[in-house]
Amino acid sequence: VQLVESGGGSVEAGGSLRLSCAASGYTYSMYCLGWFRQPPGKEREFVSSITNAGRTGYADSVKGRFTISKDNAKNQLYLQMNSLKPEDTAMYYCAADVSTCSSNWQLYRFWGQGTQVTVS
Repeated sequence: VQLVESGGGSVEAGGSLRLSCAASGYTYSMYCLGWFRQPPGKEREFVSSITNAGRTGYADSVKGRFTISKDNAKNQLYLQMNSLKPEDTAMYYCAADVSTCSSNWQLYRFWGQGTQVTVS
């Protein structure tokens, strides 16, 4: 499975961005797709996830501001980010796994290369 993120950039606080993740390969076998982020000098952290049945999960820090969605026909995963804050600045990664939908990044098998989001 290959994952390629896009849509990152620089935005002012209060602004919005939509991240995309294009998946290819054995995507039909993926149970869970997720977004993680790694702020400068900090550990990678969970942002949001969605199962193949459409069940979603969010970190408390992004609830009500971020929305995860997917388009199975296009093999695309999205993260709509609204009301962005400087503390949302991070490298954002798309991840996938066949059996887990955990908030623990170490349990995900497949990763994209990341896309940078900077909020000032």
